[in-house]
Amino acid sequence: MNLKSIKYELQNILSGKSGISYDAIIQTVARYLRTSQRASPVAEEKHENKSNEAAKLITFAHKHQLFYEDINQGNYISEGAEQKVFIKDNEFVLKLNDSIYYASWEDYFHSLLLHNYFFADTAYQFLGFHLKQDELFAVVKQNFMCLHKMEFCIL
Repeated sequence: MNLKSIKYELQNILSGKSGISYDAIIQTVARYLRTSQRASPVAEEKHENKSNEAAKLITFAHKHQLFYEDINQGNYISEGAEQKVFIKDNEFVLKLNDSIYYASWEDYFHSLLLHNYFFADTAYQFLGFHLKQDELFAVVKQNFMCLHKMEFCIL
């Protein structure tokens, strides 16, 4: 595959025109955010609009029943600055992300799409949103792979 075709494929994925089936909801949310903004916001404006994006996402999630509440707090295993991690079952983990490292929620969803394109073996499946103490989190599911012989887990 040449560089030009990869470029067009990535543009199609980010614009919501193609991709893996589990990317469809991610593309839908990113498209919703993109169409509710004015054209070409610069990075500073994205930071200023992030709380507005969160409010729009909460409305969107209510309208489309995209709140995910099936998070067992007893299955909490770790967190960093970016996300909180919960064991879902023997195969999957749930990750809650508040998009703290992104200029906008749209950037966060684009990063999910790019991750899924380049790292299909550890692809994220978007499950919905979660509100905790008025803070919005995206909830994704990812394969849980433990390499017991090496005594560490890849999350």
